[in-house]
Amino acid sequence: MAYYVTTPIYYVNAEPHLGHAYTTIAADILARHMRQRGEEVFFLTGTDEHGEPVAQAAERLGTTPSELADRNSVRFRDLVARLGVTNDFFIRTTDDDHARGVSEILQRIYDGGHVYSGTYEGWYCPRCADFKTDNEVEDGDRCPVHKIELEREKEDNYFFRLSAFQEPLERLYAERPDFVLPRNRFNEALSFIKGGVNDVSLSRASLSWGVPIPWDPRHVVYVWFDALLNYYTALSYAGEQNAGLSREQNTTRSPAAGGGMELSGTGERDLTERFWPPTVQLIGKDILKFHAVIWPALLMAADLPTPGRIFSHGYLLIDEQKMSKSLGNVIDPFQVIETHGTDALRHYLFRQVGFGQDGSVSTATFATRYTTELANEYGNLAARTLAMIHRYRDGVIPQAAAPAALASAFEGLAERVCGHFDRVEVSAALDEIWSTVRRLNQYVQDQAPWQLAKDPGAAASLDSILYGLVEGLRVVATLLLPFLPDASGRLLSALGQVDDSLAAAVYGSMAGGAQIEPLAPLFPKVEAEAEPAAI
Repeated sequence: MAYYVTTPIYYVNAEPHLGHAYTTIAADILARHMRQRGEEVFFLTGTDEHGEPVAQAAERLGTTPSELADRNSVRFRDLVARLGVTNDFFIRTTDDDHARGVSEILQRIYDGGHVYSGTYEGWYCPRCADFKTDNEVEDGDRCPVHKIELEREKEDNYFFRLSAFQEPLERLYAERPDFVLPRNRFNEALSFIKGGVNDVSLSRASLSWGVPIPWDPRHVVYVWFDALLNYYTALSYAGEQNAGLSREQNTTRSPAAGGGMELSGTGERDLTERFWPPTVQLIGKDILKFHAVIWPALLMAADLPTPGRIFSHGYLLIDEQKMSKSLGNVIDPFQVIETHGTDALRHYLFRQVGFGQDGSVSTATFATRYTTELANEYGNLAARTLAMIHRYRDGVIPQAAAPAALASAFEGLAERVCGHFDRVEVSAALDEIWSTVRRLNQYVQDQAPWQLAKDPGAAASLDSILYGLVEGLRVVATLLLPFLPDASGRLLSALGQVDDSLAAAVYGSMAGGAQIEPLAPLFPKVEAEAEPAAI
């Protein structure tokens, strides 16, 4: 079964921040989990390089849009690499193949009678690159996202007949109540549709930085149509030469290495038939209208299947404000990784902020979760369990029956985790696993194996307890692998576990007798003076 997951593509008008890392990690967690289930996965991310925000940023910096795009796109690719993200392709909207794909689809839509010329007059936010209706501005003339005063603009454009898709969109939402998740975002998008959708600008005549309109090169494609189509165009050329065509910056990873699918050697360039439509598309809630309304209508106009699900997550907040380059309150994820490591960042984001909701992030909460959850609960559990195996059983996992007291804690765990992932409940899946980590810690305290070790007559009981702890660690490490690929991967290696598929996450299925290997601390203590650089 094919599983196609996408992130939004990120504007290159500034360098990446933690908000970009948030969405990208979420997609990576989904992709890794689905690979564990044996699915054929394609994971796409990339950069959005056309439009007014990029042109304006380049002008302020005294450079060209192309040079700025080249420079900042590298930073986004570097972030993907530092996050340990296993994307199969990294698209740039300045790729020639993407531009050709955009032209082909828009020409198809134009030939179908879904485009006409007209004049736009109204509000426009240059930072959102969005034409705003009167209902979408606040205080009369302010952008609700960037809080800047907007000016009325008048411009001759080509328009997409979005209004013609009012009924098809309503029918889509009626037939597929999980098309947009979470439910409150579904209701928000449906409310927008039922309020009456208006035709939207498809082109810009006042800009030159963009993909030329195929039937009228005096115009360029409005950046949002250019960007939305990346999800489709990427598949048309992602398979060629080991997925390495996007400015020679893409790499392919083998599933065995925890990465994407193996594309090399297939001779297949166009992967559209294998993977379209997307299974899950992750977006921030500020771009809901484009993805939940305009995007499916655009696909309908092109006679293409619509995505399976669009999941709209909330904002990461600092002092109750959305993290935004435009607002100047961003957090540098590179600093976080440098101090605490990638796994710590991945864990924090999805434990601290329920995926789909807004949530506050801070240095204090990061330090607390790192110490109490990663270092103490997970790291210390692994360290003390392996230490007891070495101390009491010469490093060999006992051959014993799994204790019934622990078996009940693992009954149905993998199935519940899979259910959360099927509903794109990333944080809920992590919470489900973490409750079992805590159950294992409580079991250690309750059983006190260090006391039993003093009694030669309790050897069988000690064997069962130690085996149960190792098995519990093995199962939770397997389930945590999408979240904590480095730490959980090292733990599984120390336990001699080769199979990291979901099929192996069955408590009591691994026989004893294996020799465990030494394991360095999973989450070592971080010096206090280094912590302010983190978040």
